[in-house]
Amino acid sequence: MRSFEHGYLLETAISHSLLMAVRVLGEFRGRQKLYTEQFPEVLETLRQVALIQSTESSNRIEGITVPPGRLTGLVTRKTRPRDRSEQEVAGYRDVLAAIHANHGRMRLSTDLILDWHRAIYRYTGEKGGHWKTADNVIRETTPDGRQVVRFRPVSAVATPQFMERLVQFHNRAMEEAKTDPLLLVASFVLDFECIHPFRDGNGRIGRLLTLLLLYQCGYEAGRYISLERIIEESKETYYEALSASSQNWHEAEHDLRPWWEYFLGTLTAAYNEFESRVGTFTSARGAKREMVRNAIARLPARFRMGDVQRASPGVSYPTLKRALADLKREGKLRCLGKGRDAQWERIGSWSQ
Repeated sequence: MRSFEHGYLLETAISHSLLMAVRVLGEFRGRQKLYTEQFPEVLETLRQVALIQSTESSNRIEGITVPPGRLTGLVTRKTRPRDRSEQEVAGYRDVLAAIHANHGRMRLSTDLILDWHRAIYRYTGEKGGHWKTADNVIRETTPDGRQVVRFRPVSAVATPQFMERLVQFHNRAMEEAKTDPLLLVASFVLDFECIHPFRDGNGRIGRLLTLLLLYQCGYEAGRYISLERIIEESKETYYEALSASSQNWHEAEHDLRPWWEYFLGTLTAAYNEFESRVGTFTSARGAKREMVRNAIARLPARFRMGDVQRASPGVSYPTLKRALADLKREGKLRCLGKGRDAQWERIGSWSQ
């Protein structure tokens, strides 16, 4: 809660680039409402893809992976988790889905955060939902392979009090509205990561909190474009920004700006992609065809029709056949056999 104490964040100087980023994001938010009214089918397709990508990326950042062919079934609840990694993915899926459905009725509290932590471990047999009971450190591996301590979070003894105060400070700052809510959300996430209140799961809970607080401020790009995927793709910069802004955090002498810049940059990237996707989806190719293309780009280089079906929820079999036939004519795919069980292969490099 160091960023909120004694009006610390309110006294942080803001550059012109940060001011412009906040203004541009406000404009994105205004246009977002128009898209939701005009293209509901397109946005539902984007939402389904983002849900899968967010679940995959947020867990993969922490080294938790599942085979691509099983991911969609887990996210859509058509597949039961069969090992520890899949159990953790299923738990994250549940919390993410709850945020998408109920964010307007959720109020930030320590009880809510503990409930989420309990939920992401609910299928594992491990008892989540309690603060750390031993001090922890954040380490990094140097290029020569050495492990060094990057940051020492709040002690286990002090964690409950720090979390209560962080939530209180944030909620009060939102009510007082003395600065842009985007900066308050970014500062809350930084302080949460600096407290590091759990033995495990801090990164995932921090990213879920990011989505909740942004949604509650009206910034819903993360519903349609996976913020977690963008973070994963810029993982080095993500950790560098956290590290830069956490220096001297305990003394309330830290610099919020590196993290603010990264946080706003990530959201800007999501909105740019959102508007680009909407434009693509409403072109002649259509939403369903674009969804199939994105699904194929995430699959292994060789795949079967059944793999595409599992990765494209809501797309009918005839539509899948037409989409694959179109991509084959474009020279993007080749078919390696005959019939429904034939293997297909991507040609050249694909981008999502």
